[in-house]
Amino acid sequence: MLLCLAVYSVSAQPLPKVNEAMFKFGRFMYYLASSYVDTVSVDQLTEKAVIKVLSELDPHSSYTSAKDAKAATESLLGNFDGIGIEFNMFNDTLLVISPIAGGPSQKVGILAGDRIVEVDGKNIAGVNIKSIDVMKMLRGPKGTVVNVRIARRGVERLLDFTITRDKIPLYSIDAKFWAAPNIAYIHLGRFSATSHSEFVKALDELGKKPEGIILDLRGNAGGMLDVAARIADEFLSKNELVVYTEGRAMPRTDLVATDTLSRFEKGKLIILIDENSASASEIVAGAVQDWDRGIVVGRRSFGKGLVQNQIELPDGSLVRITIARYHTPTGRVIQRPYNNGETEKYYKELYQRYTNGEVYSLDSISSLPDSLKFFTLKKHRAVYGGGGITPDVFVPLDTSNYTSYHARIVRMGIMNQFTLSYVDAHRSALKQTYKTFKQFNKEFSVSDSLFNELVTFAEKQKLPKNEAEISKAKHDILIQLKGLIAQDIFTNSEYYEVVYPIIDNGYQKALEMMTSWKNYEKLLK
Repeated sequence: MLLCLAVYSVSAQPLPKVNEAMFKFGRFMYYLASSYVDTVSVDQLTEKAVIKVLSELDPHSSYTSAKDAKAATESLLGNFDGIGIEFNMFNDTLLVISPIAGGPSQKVGILAGDRIVEVDGKNIAGVNIKSIDVMKMLRGPKGTVVNVRIARRGVERLLDFTITRDKIPLYSIDAKFWAAPNIAYIHLGRFSATSHSEFVKALDELGKKPEGIILDLRGNAGGMLDVAARIADEFLSKNELVVYTEGRAMPRTDLVATDTLSRFEKGKLIILIDENSASASEIVAGAVQDWDRGIVVGRRSFGKGLVQNQIELPDGSLVRITIARYHTPTGRVIQRPYNNGETEKYYKELYQRYTNGEVYSLDSISSLPDSLKFFTLKKHRAVYGGGGITPDVFVPLDTSNYTSYHARIVRMGIMNQFTLSYVDAHRSALKQTYKTFKQFNKEFSVSDSLFNELVTFAEKQKLPKNEAEISKAKHDILIQLKGLIAQDIFTNSEYYEVVYPIIDNGYQKALEMMTSWKNYEKLLK
């Protein structure tokens, strides 16, 4: 979700003109329901009217049905009630990828590689059931019970488990590890209610205070405003402005750094962003850049800087109405330009960055007009507004090894399915051979025979072999395959630790800058 929520109290009295319009619409709906020649659903027509009105406004005012509102709220709150497993539908069977640490499933002894074949007496194997339907069956209120039957490799009979549902956390830290001695890498996937506490925990679990942090916000579409402010507060000094909001009916509101959140006010700091970094991500990157606190690296961010007020309607549905805009500490407007009602054109602009060359070359954004120029608050460096955060150091999208074969083998889920099958068949041997990730990363490599098995598997999945494209993409596919195997055996973080140092040019640039910091300090002077 390209969303950053801030809830305001709106106490202004309705204007007479608004009352008149509301009465007009209500009268119309009454006559329609009572007199129209055929039966009509007033609920459905009202919902369509709300959606149509919102479509005539800005691109981020939105409607969420009552059915979808609960899922959206869970994403922001950072938890839901369920049994606590990561799973995939593999060969039309639910395969447990990993029980969530400390969750209900782990407590009763469910293991990675188990296959859930029945839920509360209902068969779910080999019946083409969808993942979303399985989730509905396994989720439920805390304290309720679900009975499952499991097929376990090496065990002849089915195993019965009774699981008591509980709160299951949705983690927003995707990865954390030492990128180099004293240089920490943290990938923050979204801003939820738990993100700040997760960030603090990640720093603590690294074991010592780093000399430098690479905070990766690429692909982070945003989340909660106050959480973004707290994370930025960890880098800024007391009373430094993080962001301010202002709108026609909303007075300016400032969010400033405190002296209570200051775990990394000093030290080398790099923020990684790209065209999919939005909203809360842009608040953090903009504050760090405006105060000359660190270096922003990557590509221009999405440009989502509108504040929505969320209102619950009587049926449980939600509307989010834009009430203000975000401004970075220098006064830059984060929101990129738009015309009311032209939502399709607005989102198309993001894809045009690929066609006009912006994501591949700095030249496409290097000659911005002086009207968009601002100056940072300490070193008076030039930074630019006009929508999104323009990085201090540009890193192009790397397509040197790109082939359509590689894209399709990922997009069609073939690589994931192959990895699941391979690890499922060799899990015990892999865990016995590689006791630690460090050992795995050093000693394991994807053999040519295993790679050829993947290509053969892809052919069976209707992806034809293309020798030229396979040869060009082979190196990157091998690394990604190793990363996926590491992720399945260990945790999600290990995927990044395998893949990024070898084939991610944004990560590589950030690490190079960190390890030769003196060459880049001039960017902050």
